[in-house]
Amino acid sequence: MKSIDSIRQFFTILRREEKMRHRDIAEKLEISEGELIGAHVDARLAPTEIGGLQAIRLCSEWSEIISSVEFLGEVMALTRNKSCVHEKVGVYKHASKRGPIGLLVGEIDLRIFYETWAHGFAVHEVTKNGPHRSLQFFDKSGAAVHKIHLKPQSIVEFFDALVAKFKSGDQAPGIEVLGLDKPVVEIPDREINIGRFHQAWCHMKDTHEFYDLLKKFNVNRAQGLRLAKPEFTQEVCVSCIRDLLDIVVNTKTSIMVFVGNPGVIQIHSGPVKNVVHMKAWINIMDPRFNLHLRADHVAQVWVVRKPTVDGIVTSIELFDEQGETIAMFFGERKPGNPELDSWRTLVQDLVEKSATIGA
Repeated sequence: MKSIDSIRQFFTILRREEKMRHRDIAEKLEISEGELIGAHVDARLAPTEIGGLQAIRLCSEWSEIISSVEFLGEVMALTRNKSCVHEKVGVYKHASKRGPIGLLVGEIDLRIFYETWAHGFAVHEVTKNGPHRSLQFFDKSGAAVHKIHLKPQSIVEFFDALVAKFKSGDQAPGIEVLGLDKPVVEIPDREINIGRFHQAWCHMKDTHEFYDLLKKFNVNRAQGLRLAKPEFTQEVCVSCIRDLLDIVVNTKTSIMVFVGNPGVIQIHSGPVKNVVHMKAWINIMDPRFNLHLRADHVAQVWVVRKPTVDGIVTSIELFDEQGETIAMFFGERKPGNPELDSWRTLVQDLVEKSATIGA
């Protein structure tokens, strides 16, 4: 086990001299990112040079903290999993909560699963661009679930007030990390009532019913897509994802991009304009929305069609080798409106191109 002092020393060196990201530093030190940040909880730390960092532990009033973020003005919301990073600039407006589920709808569009949140910190860091402030939240294993980065236009005095209000009484450095629950083992196909599964799929009225459908039949998402009727799901070639984003830009088709982890799902809605391919990475580099996708992590790509009261809703869903969801793409739509014809046509063209490639 690495000491608090050694973690701090290595962080400063790797951040200052090698300009490594927090996640990469934690990986190099063989600790979680939450442990890396938690090691910097100390009132005596006063970062003044590049590589300096101080963290303030926050109390676990997660929904109240998120509701207060609106007063910071424009910030950057960041949600990631191991294969994709979703960054969106906007204001955290009209946060609400129903049981353990939080919701924001607007330019910052989030679905928050507070039961998975275990640690939160206000982070002060000195970077090459000057002081930087953020709020960072982690699950019980120390994995990052969500981060909120202040922008130059953010209201710093409200950040200080938020930290003062939600500062924990425990400011000892370090965190205790626990293992995550083991993933559900995929049950054999023969144990699933596939006929009833198909029937339930056909009778969906809303895309949000899909999660309950999978839960009812005890199947994971990737397995559910594989077992669905061919009219509702089709696996396409992995290379289609590069074509998808290029076509979206060229046709100016508005889309929705979902990226999540067990703690948060973050959504972008609207057109995308600047797609940059860099080796294994596919990047969307727009002024208020960035996406960084590891294309080499994508093992499966599925076209998925779900019945709703507004007609069929079509998505393109990306999975890694373990069957975990990386990202999902939809045509932009609001409840009560049918799917965009341009999106449906675009997806069908990709299906046909994939069939040609695989022939």
